[in-house]
Amino acid sequence: MNYEEARVYLDNVAKYGSVLGLDAMRELLRRLGNPEKGRKIVHIAGTNGKGSVLAFLSTVLTESGYRVGRYISPTLFSYRERIQVDGEYIEKEPLARLVTRIREASEAMDRDGFRTPTAFEIETALGLLYFAEKKCDIVVLETGMGGRDDATNAIAEVMMEIFASISLDHLGVLGNDLTEIAECKADIIRKNSLVISAFQKEEAAEVLKRTAAERNAKLITVDPGQISDVKYGYEEQSFSYGAEKNIRIHLAGAYQIENAALAWEAVQGLRSLGFRISDEAFRRGMEKTVWRGRFTCIHREPLVIMDGAHNEDAAKKLAASIETYFPGRKISYIMGVFKDKEYEKVIRITAPYAAKVTAVETPGNPRALPKEELKKVWETFGVPVTTADTIAEAVKENITSAEKEEIILVFGSLSFLGEAEKAVKELG
Repeated sequence: MNYEEARVYLDNVAKYGSVLGLDAMRELLRRLGNPEKGRKIVHIAGTNGKGSVLAFLSTVLTESGYRVGRYISPTLFSYRERIQVDGEYIEKEPLARLVTRIREASEAMDRDGFRTPTAFEIETALGLLYFAEKKCDIVVLETGMGGRDDATNAIAEVMMEIFASISLDHLGVLGNDLTEIAECKADIIRKNSLVISAFQKEEAAEVLKRTAAERNAKLITVDPGQISDVKYGYEEQSFSYGAEKNIRIHLAGAYQIENAALAWEAVQGLRSLGFRISDEAFRRGMEKTVWRGRFTCIHREPLVIMDGAHNEDAAKKLAASIETYFPGRKISYIMGVFKDKEYEKVIRITAPYAAKVTAVETPGNPRALPKEELKKVWETFGVPVTTADTIAEAVKENITSAEKEEIILVFGSLSFLGEAEKAVKELG
């Protein structure tokens, strides 16, 4: 297959949806020669913040001279974005070649009576094959959904598990309350491993503590009391963590301070495992880290910010960022979400800051919430709301009609933010 044929194949597989469970993924990896074996792997789970922590950590490692594989989802701008080495997307030729190999293994599994691998399982195998081919020194990967039955959990051996903030998400799939969801995510903890966690809500913290103890894993948790000297800004921020003074980052959002503190603890963990990371490389990496779609400025006059807030916890963090950076400013929203997300809770939390809203529908996704349904929910909160047929139309209308000092905030499902940024760039 060439690249275009490989993409068609993957899109066709994706139409069959996802199936949780590890047996098919383990069999697929076995037939591919277990490319994950011999790799040094860091596994990241959590509800919000996984990608930011992955970005911080992998950039610091690259600055330290290591060849670093990144595996992320969802992507904003390119399908190939999900698999990177040292920040460079997988090229089209190896993607097509490796997908061809995986398809052959998948079809053989089907003939032999195994469940056919899902698109996410194929993509995970693709990443692991590519990282082995590129001889990565370390691989940093995030779970797709949950932990226990996620395809990434088929990897038997990892050096470290990292837990970003755990909150309610995918209710009914991962669990029915915070404890059950935390138990699902905590199941990525391997025996005798090193576990680094953000400061968690009590229920989630207890689950991680119990699971780590049961598996003889060492657990280190971020201490928010060690965070001090915080200086917020939507272009640059700084803070101190314990004895580490004036850590500078360029990821905006009040919540990124906590993610950066988690990255600092993860770096200490890697040092304890033998990785050579100097203080200079740590600081360079933190400053150089870029992670699009997380309270990211994409236009200056008027100021347009995009953020992937699509659940209750992320909405609370978005609200905190609005209060921190833009108190008293007029804010117009452009919003698009999936119908299986907690959009009513997101709206309830963010409604007090909205002057007006444009509801849009995430294109090309059957999970998208129709814009008219989104409009009805906003209307119950007394916020003026209109709809737009396309994201580009919503962006153009809001930018051209913006008042001086007005803020335009584009938020909701991550998969629609890439379209929004593209529309902003086309306006110039």
